[in-house]
Amino acid sequence: MFRLPADFRRLRACARPRLPRLAALLPALAAAVLAGCAAPPPVATAPAPAASPAPAPAAPRALVIGHRGASALRPEHTLASYARAIEDGADAIEPDLVTTRDGVLVARHENEIGGTTNVSTLPQFAGRKRIKVIDGERLDGWFTEDFTLAELKTLRARERIPQLRRANTQYNDQFEIPTLDEIIDMVASASRRSGRVIALYPETKHPSYFRGIGLPLEEKLVATLRAHAYTRSAPVYVQSFESGNLRELRQRLGAGMPNVKLVQLMGEARGRPADWRLAGDTRTYADMMTPIGLREVASYAGGIAPEKSSVVPRDAGGGLGAPTALVRNAHAAGLLVHPYTFRPENSFLPRGLRTGGDDATRSPDGMVREVQAFLAAGVDGVFTDDPALGRRAVDTLGR
Repeated sequence: MFRLPADFRRLRACARPRLPRLAALLPALAAAVLAGCAAPPPVATAPAPAASPAPAPAAPRALVIGHRGASALRPEHTLASYARAIEDGADAIEPDLVTTRDGVLVARHENEIGGTTNVSTLPQFAGRKRIKVIDGERLDGWFTEDFTLAELKTLRARERIPQLRRANTQYNDQFEIPTLDEIIDMVASASRRSGRVIALYPETKHPSYFRGIGLPLEEKLVATLRAHAYTRSAPVYVQSFESGNLRELRQRLGAGMPNVKLVQLMGEARGRPADWRLAGDTRTYADMMTPIGLREVASYAGGIAPEKSSVVPRDAGGGLGAPTALVRNAHAAGLLVHPYTFRPENSFLPRGLRTGGDDATRSPDGMVREVQAFLAAGVDGVFTDDPALGRRAVDTLGR
């Protein structure tokens, strides 16, 4: 509450009983009243300091995104991998989504599952092996769209890169292929137990291909997000290497789910989104990364997820070079920037951040230092196979 200056309060207290017309006589009475009230002489004071500006709000802490869960420590895209990521401090977990023959969304890095499950060892599925062309690439193997959910549930997950993650092979053939519904239920349960909100960051894999075979992903994904109370309010980021897929998702989501943000994935600069290639559009991801391209992305998405060398490239010696202008230009367009993928094994690290040993040797400090170089470049989050190290990098930045 506002208070009058002390001298004026004393003046008012002494003068009010004797001088009802104080306003008219105030100038002449001021000195006498002060003396009559035995007020001490005024003490000279220094002028009040100018008000300092309010401190700027702290920048949001960068997101630690569990890439396929904690895939450096458990076979990727399993509930065990996602649970480990959450336990290790991930702010978000990332399931890649493909579909079964009966239209159920499940988590696999690719729809070809010969390298990530035990399907090749099961004689009852030997006849399901196919050769297919997916987004221009010829693949020989087993594909999720040729299996019902019940059939996929008889398979078990295996480590995708056993030559680099030998420790993960101890978990081979233990875990099922999870559905998106099961993943959401697990994340909601972990959120309740931990008392913190955990974001979901799904990727739609090969959406043009799946639409072309009559199994579109978009309608199923939006329906699933709307069906769960958790994903109607918790942060959800939906990513895709294609742009038409994101534009359709934007239309389907409408204004009813403001918690869902769309993110444009960007491959290596010379690559092209599959939907652009199919439409005869010759533009590349490099065109998408220009200031004009980023403004176009901002018309349908809220962020970009570029391959990390587009943000901080390697120099001629294989070390980290100087940051590009991508983060600055993306921020100018109003876009978040979440580069991928940060991994702790020597094979994936810049020279100078590796430790002694072979390609499979882990260099935890090296990965932390790499992530912190990208944080210093201004990124808003990072995809990492080892969320515990990503968490350390974010939490210790600047210490």
